[in-house]
Amino acid sequence: MKSFSQKHNNVLVTGGAGFIGSHLCERLLQLKARVICLDNLSTGKLANIELLKNNPKFVFRQLDVNQYLKIANIFKKHKIDYVFHYAAMTGVRNVIERPLDVFKDMKGIENILSLSRVHRIKKIVFASSSEAYGEPITLPEREDGPTNIYRHDPYGLTKLAGESMIINYWKKYKLPACALRFFNVYGPQQESSDYGFVIGIFITRMLQNKQPIIFGDGSQTRDFIYIDDNVKIALAALLKERTNGEVINVGSGRQTTILDLAERIGDLSGKKLRPIFKPAREMEIRYRAPDIAKMKKLIGLQPEITLKEGLKKTIDWYREQLDKSN
Repeated sequence: MKSFSQKHNNVLVTGGAGFIGSHLCERLLQLKARVICLDNLSTGKLANIELLKNNPKFVFRQLDVNQYLKIANIFKKHKIDYVFHYAAMTGVRNVIERPLDVFKDMKGIENILSLSRVHRIKKIVFASSSEAYGEPITLPEREDGPTNIYRHDPYGLTKLAGESMIINYWKKYKLPACALRFFNVYGPQQESSDYGFVIGIFITRMLQNKQPIIFGDGSQTRDFIYIDDNVKIALAALLKERTNGEVINVGSGRQTTILDLAERIGDLSGKKLRPIFKPAREMEIRYRAPDIAKMKKLIGLQPEITLKEGLKKTIDWYREQLDKSN
């Protein structure tokens, strides 16, 4: 991918100290963009952007996107060209324990869209989620197919509403924007505590010689995409006009059961530990299987890193962190 032009290279990344956001910031800097990273650090971590702070083109501000006046000042001061709106509450346990806080994300989406319109932003990429499908009615999951959101699921409902706002800003105001439905993204720096995500949790437990915990019988499936592929596809979506007003799945197009995932991580880490099975959690989705034909057609890319390759890279990173802490 070519570097960003000198005239249009101010990129705002909300949620930029999070797992996906921090990797995106790093790649943008490599492409010679000037990056303005915002994060309220509710789930993001300063450690994720520690190595970026010395770059003169990187600006970090601890701000909440719900604070309209402060965000408006950022747009005005930094003359933003592009926006990646990734700020959101993440993690199954966080959503279960703090469901009402999830709805606050709606205000942030509204603020970003209204300010982007006023400042004539060239393009917005909104990070949606596979949770917008709820429990799928048909497989594979297509962007124009049915959604089956559990009405008590604030996360999935908020993502769907955000997508609708993106589409309608494009229709009414011609504000260039697209929504990317991210499936399970994984890789180095992902949260691996009980408030984190399955691959990081499994790897951390196994490297500590602890059995992985599976909620349910382990036959539930997920679609895993390595962080580098996710970032590459998101950047390409930003720069292609044909993605405007579109909702697009971003995944690998391959299902993996959670039980198989545990076995793969055990084999690759040399820690073959029998899983502990616990009852399925509230709002546990049974299947995830995206159709990625639209992604290939509109963005022109597909993931290149296999699950085996990505897991090896991720395990190596977590092992290095564990060695540093000992």
